[in-house]
Amino acid sequence: MAVIGDKNIKELVGVVTSAKNDKTRTVTVETVKMHPLYKKRFKTTKKYYIHDENNESQLGDTVKIRQSRPLSKLKRWTLVTITKQAVQVAA
Repeated sequence: MAVIGDKNIKELVGVVTSAKNDKTRTVTVETVKMHPLYKKRFKTTKKYYIHDENNESQLGDTVKIRQSRPLSKLKRWTLVTITKQAVQVAA
């Protein structure tokens, strides 16, 4: 969580899975949870639609995202930084 002013703003790290739309990216965030009864850990994934104003991120990049005000019907997150660039293979 990031503290901005007097608010605790959520921040997550995920991988860009779709970069087809203009100024919008789909980011998949993977978390590890523990089952309440059996105490076994398992992975869960969730997709977030993020706002990328300058179309900086590309498919496969690892990015840090921050929760923001509603920007459209589904977009509630914005791009903070690109932490790791994806390896681009020339075809």
